[in-house]
Amino acid sequence: MNRMLTGMAASLLCGVTVAAEAPATAAAAQDPLQPAIAQVVAGISPQRIEGYVHKLVSFETRHTMSDTVSDTRGIGAARRWIKAELERCGAQAGGRLQVAFDSHVTPVSKRISRPTEIVNVVATLPGSDPQSAQRIYVVSGHYDSRATDVMDASGKAPGANDDASGTAAVIEMACVMARQQFDATLVFMAVAAEEQGLLGSGHWAQQAKMKQLNIAGMLNNDIIGSSRADDGTVDGGQVRLFAEGIPAVREMSDGVRGLVATGGENDSISRQLARHVKQIGERYVPGFKVNVIQRADRYLRGGDHMPFLAQGYAALRFTEPNEDFAHQHQDVRVENGVQYGDLPQFVDYDYVAKVARVNAAALASLALAPAAPAQVQVRTDKLENATTLVWQANTEPDLAGYRVVWRATTADQWQGAQDVGNVTQARLALSKDNYFFGVQAIDRDGNVSVASYPMPLR
Repeated sequence: MNRMLTGMAASLLCGVTVAAEAPATAAAAQDPLQPAIAQVVAGISPQRIEGYVHKLVSFETRHTMSDTVSDTRGIGAARRWIKAELERCGAQAGGRLQVAFDSHVTPVSKRISRPTEIVNVVATLPGSDPQSAQRIYVVSGHYDSRATDVMDASGKAPGANDDASGTAAVIEMACVMARQQFDATLVFMAVAAEEQGLLGSGHWAQQAKMKQLNIAGMLNNDIIGSSRADDGTVDGGQVRLFAEGIPAVREMSDGVRGLVATGGENDSISRQLARHVKQIGERYVPGFKVNVIQRADRYLRGGDHMPFLAQGYAALRFTEPNEDFAHQHQDVRVENGVQYGDLPQFVDYDYVAKVARVNAAALASLALAPAAPAQVQVRTDKLENATTLVWQANTEPDLAGYRVVWRATTADQWQGAQDVGNVTQARLALSKDNYFFGVQAIDRDGNVSVASYPMPLR
């Protein structure tokens, strides 16, 4: 790697010493665009996304307790169409996309009036590298919809933006990405019963935890369809990406306690994933901004990433910049000259495609890159104004080396970076009192992992 150790550096037996008194130009800025990722991004079509949204709206309602027998109306028809469309795309791409229903029966609850079968549509693209295939990245949208009354299972609930937009983006990503191979496994999900209490995603995340699946990251797309705010302002140049810091739990895990003890509340696994998604998304979708919102979701609200967070996985939510509540959770009607209802004419399909491209770029980058380094630690056995980091070696056969990234304690995003070679230790002339650090793994093609936050080595 010719870019490694620019400036003053000295090789050691198991690591390097990097002179970095001033933040260096981030090595990430020098990384070339990966052709495989660029090809995926270029393949996302707003026209196909529009077709998917209109098809989902054509079922009139996709309420969780709506008709399951009809072939033209209700949630049963919708899920069968989604499955058939994913199977069609998978067959055209060589048959590697594994499509199945994930079903369970949920009992009566606050928003379920009778025992109801909840069915997710899950398309899995297995990883091609034996060392990485067990590492899984999930992307989802919810295909159920609702009207004003959350228990109205028969009235019209087109759900064009909430959340046919997210579901269409997931279908499009699956169809495009199934044509390529990735080291890690990708799972594309259209989940059900979000409006009734995150029941579809909750069941899948719980089962994943019970099976001890290695879910390395989850992206949820919910309400990504409109660039127009309720005051008429149009903003098609950015998206909100919600990322949890410290979880609101009764008792802290050891990992969370370690974050708090070292001031790393902004370095949770979800925040690290969000930094990566922002960096990759903005590189491959130029002119489009990914705003990392330092909350798990909108104020006291939630979505299908929340059950993944509850199981300890890194999970994020994409949502448009400004919601228009006249077109969300509303009966279709005209009132005082105003059209209410979540109708397809209020969806900006070019905007949805941009959000889908950010998702696709991030997923491709994650699935092509090595795993994030494990057991990253910072030495604390002596008082000094330098920082020594150590970590466990990755196992991928195409590993090229590692990168140390850093930022001032007042900064949100990484400000400096240095490739340090295929070592397991690096010493930087930057004080751990003044900077936050992370370590990334890099493969021979230049694909870079999410950063791992170091815990103290006493």
